[in-house]
Parts: sequence; C-alpha cells; structure tokens
Amino acid sequence: MKKHLLQLAALSMTAVVTFSNCNISAYASSNKVTSVLPQAGFTYALGNNQVSLSNLQESVETEKSETETTSNASTTATEIIESETTVTDVTPTATSVKDSVLADIEKATDAVVKSASQEEATEENSEDELFKTLVIAQVHDYVNVRDYPDENTGEIVGKLYDKSVGTFIEEDNGWYKIKSGSVEGYVKAEYCVTGDDAVDLAREVGTRIATVTTTTLKVRGGPSLDAEVLGLVPIEDQLVVEEELDGWVKVSIEEGDGYVSLDYVELSTEFVKAESKAEEEARLAKERAAREAANAAAKSNTSKDSDSSGSTSYNSASYYTTATSTIGSAVAQYALQFVGNPYVYGGTSLTNGADCSGFVMSVYNNFGVSLPHSSGADRSVGAAVDGLANAQPGDIVCYSGHVAIYIGNGQIVHASTAKTGIKVSNADYRTVLAVRRIF
Repeated sequence: MKKHLLQLAALSMTAVVTFSNCNISAYASSNKVTSVLPQAGFTYALGNNQVSLSNLQESVETEKSETETTSNASTTATEIIESETTVTDVTPTATSVKDSVLADIEKATDAVVKSASQEEATEENSEDELFKTLVIAQVHDYVNVRDYPDENTGEIVGKLYDKSVGTFIEEDNGWYKIKSGSVEGYVKAEYCVTGDDAVDLAREVGTRIATVTTTTLKVRGGPSLDAEVLGLVPIEDQLVVEEELDGWVKVSIEEGDGYVSLDYVELSTEFVKAESKAEEEARLAKERAAREAANAAAKSNTSKDSDSSGSTSYNSASYYTTATSTIGSAVAQYALQFVGNPYVYGGTSLTNGADCSGFVMSVYNNFGVSLPHSSGADRSVGAAVDGLANAQPGDIVCYSGHVAIYIGNGQIVHASTAKTGIKVSNADYRTVLAVRRIF
C-alpha cells in the first residue's frame, strides 16, 4: 500500500511538471480583432505528450477503499487523465484581447509595439498603455511627414491624414517621430495627439466593419434567429458595427439598426495610415487615368436607349450629356427621372426595380462606366472626395450597407427600401463613410 502511494505521489508530480512545461497551441477562430471582447473564443488544446496515468489509476482504484488519501489521489489522477484529451473553449483573457487590438494597429502603422501580454498588465491599464503609444492626426486634411524635424530643411516624405494612426518613436523639440504604413519621419506635435490625450481618441478613429460572407444575409430586429427580418444584405457588402454581443453584432443598414450573426460575417477594423510621396503620386496617376477613361467612355458610349417599359417615357443618358453640362451633372439629372420606381433586392432595372448598388451601377452603365453591384465595393471606385462639403453632382456617396448618387444642394437620389423605392433624401441623413468621384 505504501508503495502504491509513493508511486502515485511521484507520478502525479511528474504529470504536473509535464503539464506546465508542455507546448500549448492557441487557435484563433478569426484573425480579426476589436477594442472590445471578440465573440469568437480561442480554443486551447493540450498536446498528447503528457505522462500516461492509466495504469496508476487502475492500481489506485483497486485499493481506494483502504484509505481516504488513496481515494482523493485517484480522483486527482482521473482529472489529469481527462485533461489530456479535452479541448475547452474559453473566453480570451484581457491581455489576449488587447494583443488583438494591437494587431490591427500594427497592420495600419507597419510598426512593432510591445504587446500587452508581454507587459502582463491589467485589462484597463494595458489598453490605455497601448493607446498612449499612438500618434493620431487632428487636422482638417493632413499634416506633412518630413525626414527631418524642421519645416525649412526637412523634406516631405509623406502625409498623415486626419484621424490617421501612427506609432510614436520619439519627441524632438516640438516634433514627433512616427512610423505609419511605409512612412517614417517627423510630424509637428501641434497637429497631433499622443500619450494621455490619445487614449479617448484612439477608441474613435478605428471603424469596425462586418463583411458579409454568405450569399444573402438577413439583418434582424434583435439578436435572435426568431427576430423579425429588417432587411437583406448581399455577399461582400460591408456594414458598420455599432455593438458586439455574444455571437451577434449590431449593424447599421438602410432600414435601421439591426443584428446579424457572427456566423455569416467577418470582422475587421479599419485604420487610416500615412501615405508616402511615391504612393500618393501613383494613386493620383491611377485615378487620373481612370477618370480620363470614364470621360472618354461617357462621350462615346452614352446610351441613347434608357431602361424603360410600359407607358412611362424616360430620357436617355445622351439627352443630359451636353456641351454645357458636366458629365457628373448629367449623371445626377439622368438618375432623378427614376424617382418613384420600386426598390427590388438584387435588382438592376431602373424602371422595374433595383437595389441601392444596382441603381447606381445601372445609372452609370448608361454613361459607359462599369461599376460593381456592391455598396461595399463602391467605397473603392473612382477617386476619394474629402467629405460631403466637397461633393459634386454625380459623386457616389457611401454609407453602411448602402450607396447613393449625390445630386447637389446637400441631397442624394437612391434606391432606399422596399417601402419607399427610389427617392431623394438629405445626404447627411446617415453617417457618410466615403464620397467617391468617377468623372
């Protein structure tokens, strides 16, 4: 009996040591992260190299009635054996969550920041310390990034746009040295915030996006499969996340705020990063070429046959394309004549029914321009316009899960919902994500 107890104690100690030193692999169900608790947990699986206690268990069980000590030891051995083959889903710790936040920031800034887990900080402190390492631009448009901390002798190597994120390297007499994307250099401190002042702002500058991964996503009135369906969203469309819950996210769509299951979306966080001088030149050249091609297509391929049926007569796109009007204005005027026509999910007919992106796509198609049938993809077409204040007729205005055409005077025309059809609204009726210019 004493021999068995000694064997039990020795092997139990070996198991504990082996367990504590074995390799543990953490598999994340998603490589996307957030500043709040992600809904997909991390799965921890133990390796199979732990010491086997099956023989010891059998020996102890035959004598467990002899002493209470032997019985307790048997229970312990059984628990250790079960842990060898059990895979447990657990909620990420505070530090693992903050490491995930850091991953998105590092992706935007292309810089390495010491992780929260390395510092073994508490949840609140680790997040604050992380955000204190950021430099965030607070300007109307952008602040220049220079290779030397002086406006007269420092050469401009890039631009840090408003609300862009960079990583703080050092301070030099009123200048911050930063790393953001492919750009490393100095920005004037007066146009940026960092340290304690960046903590609150850092929580606002990232845009949390849910990208649809299923053919047709149902957005529901509550976080339940039994809740009413508010609207439908096609695959690859992007929705702004308002809140993250257990297995669900609250999102914004044209019909209002609703909920979608995490099973059918992929989460990501968008940060704006600095743009180098070379990157800016390449982007402008590409946008200029695309604009010239669109203008040429509009002038040579403008449709003379509008999408019409029944007794209603519609003017063709060529009717609005004159020598005295811009093509953008022609696009807006052409689109306006379809106000009152129906909204149809997945549709592209300007007369018989179209959804929001189908409406924009079909309007522009009549001017010889091909656009994607996706409101999310429309956020990348053409050239960026700095907000509604600088929008011109014909510009594409993008919202969460929605897209419209700007017609001037602070208004848009869009295929809104099945209840309202194609209509005119104030452009700022919802939060604008982007304004894009084709012509």
